[in-house]
Amino acid sequence: MTGKSKALVNVVDQAVATFDPPLPLAIAFSGGADSSVLLLACHARWPGQVRAIHVHHGLQEAADGFQVHCEKLCAQHAIVLKVCKIDARHESGQSPEDAARQGRYRALIDAATQSWVGVEGQELAPVRSMALAQHADDQVETLLLALSRGAGVAGLAAMPFQWQRAGLQWFRPLLAVPGQALRDWLLQRDVAWVEDPTNTDQGYTRNRIRAQLLPVLEQVFPQFRSTFARSSENCAQAADLLDDLAISDLQAVGVPPRIRDLQSLPQARQANVLRHWLRSSYCTTPSAAQLAQLIAQIGVCTTRGHRIHIKVGRGFVERRGVILDWYNS
Repeated sequence: MTGKSKALVNVVDQAVATFDPPLPLAIAFSGGADSSVLLLACHARWPGQVRAIHVHHGLQEAADGFQVHCEKLCAQHAIVLKVCKIDARHESGQSPEDAARQGRYRALIDAATQSWVGVEGQELAPVRSMALAQHADDQVETLLLALSRGAGVAGLAAMPFQWQRAGLQWFRPLLAVPGQALRDWLLQRDVAWVEDPTNTDQGYTRNRIRAQLLPVLEQVFPQFRSTFARSSENCAQAADLLDDLAISDLQAVGVPPRIRDLQSLPQARQANVLRHWLRSSYCTTPSAAQLAQLIAQIGVCTTRGHRIHIKVGRGFVERRGVILDWYNS
């Protein structure tokens, strides 16, 4: 192994050494290189306190083989494993990636929050935290995808290191670790992993970024992973500030918002508070064009008979007397 490879392996060990989740910890385990490293490294640090959850999507012929591989690796290391089979087919108008991601999160939450039985049949303590294996390259890909879509600071914040959901603490402890470091870590220990055949399908934008853009960035900006990560962290801080401002403004304009009070705000704050209102109250997000049209209508709404009826997200924003309301079509 070269000196560079050894240095990359050390990055993996350092990331896990500084990871301090509430235990017991569950790992989302696909059988791929990334989650294999996370599972085995965490198991070595906290033996008996780490469990694995494998989500069987049923979307490709190789899925059964992935499950068998995960079962063998967990049995070899005496790691408790749960396998969840889901129907990840997407609905009309929904992307396959989004459908699979939402189904995977639901399955992980269900598995983690259910009772657990040890390898010897004993009842185990409830899981308190969940770890996902996305790494530095995944973070860069997410940021570049957000840039390509014209995302604001919330999108450019990319993936968070830590958050809470469904009563669990969630972590991505490998976000500072390059993908190659994870594969080198496994090669050093002679551990096999599975390769998802869709990872090489360049019909997916993320795969084209990985295959075509990341090698160029490596040549032109060797430190791009860390510098991009700093940009995402700065965007995350800015997004938090905008959320705080939106909460304050929403208290002032009311829920649902009063048109006259909205008009007293600058347009940038109108956009910010309207996005927050729609997201927090109805779990819907307006497009840039929809939001611009809505703000324009709010600006000229000066007579009692002025009508506002605009498609926003999955429904419509409509004027009802002195307020705005949203309803699902």
